[in-house]
Amino acid sequence: MNLTQRPRRLRTDGVRPLVRETDLSASDLIAPVFVDATTDERVPIETMPGHERVPIDDAVERVEEVRETGVEAVMLFGVPESKDERGSRAWAEDGVVQEATRQITSETDAYVITDVCLCEYTDHGHCGVLEDAAAEDPRLTVRNDETLDLLGKIAASHAAAGADMVAPSGMIDGMVGAIRAALDAQGDTDVPIMSYAAKYESAFYGPFRDAADGAPAFGDRRHYQMDPANAREARREVDLDVEQGADVLMIKPALPYLDIVKEVRESYDHPVAAYNVSGEYAMLHAAAEKGWLDLEAVAYESLLSIKRAGADLILTYFAEDLADEL
Repeated sequence: MNLTQRPRRLRTDGVRPLVRETDLSASDLIAPVFVDATTDERVPIETMPGHERVPIDDAVERVEEVRETGVEAVMLFGVPESKDERGSRAWAEDGVVQEATRQITSETDAYVITDVCLCEYTDHGHCGVLEDAAAEDPRLTVRNDETLDLLGKIAASHAAAGADMVAPSGMIDGMVGAIRAALDAQGDTDVPIMSYAAKYESAFYGPFRDAADGAPAFGDRRHYQMDPANAREARREVDLDVEQGADVLMIKPALPYLDIVKEVRESYDHPVAAYNVSGEYAMLHAAAEKGWLDLEAVAYESLLSIKRAGADLILTYFAEDLADEL
């Protein structure tokens, strides 16, 4: 054999890192933090090993723990002390995310991103104002346009509390435009929006709904989150968010939708984020607990694949564990 092409030449230890196409660093990662206004102590999240809800008074300490690993940014999710039909605690000045944001931004250097949605705050668990008889009629769910005003109020309250970035996740038509208008109206023109631009109605969200106490009391979210079968529709969704002023484009979930991550990366100049969701985290933990997989190795490979597909930022529950090794 006369092999002139030998790819193995570039796989030796000395040259291998020099020709590496994709690098993953702690600064690429965003760590989710759950703040719970109903508890005075940390509460482990059973379906997400290693994670917990923390009381508001522990929010600074929790974020400092994240920062010590080298992760610079956090995403705050709140569990309120009470819920109602419209989710009014979501935009309350003394709400759980607002209080935590004030403390974190005043006492740490973390970059604080806040989740802007209603599912954790409504007593029905849906991401907006319900249509009449939605609980009885599976063809009905959320009133789109009436929900937009509430999302604007939530984002504005987060920015007023000191949030560095807001992240609407409800997949409500027009949400980016409504939030941009609300932020600009109160002078927060420099607060960027990370839009969940392509968020699918996925079976991988189960553990998160336990963590954030945001599962729907009835029905599902198929009328506002995307059909997992659709790829071209994602392009349309992202186009609309870009037109409305989105600064960062999020795809959720990450691993089952790497084709969407790649498509968005190749089609837009905006920073692209991907959410390595709770189900992706939990299934690797479950396999590792049985001894079937090396947890650290598969977690790293999973995040590397997301970065390789084109994500600039990765929101992941593995952030702290992997940051120590990067």
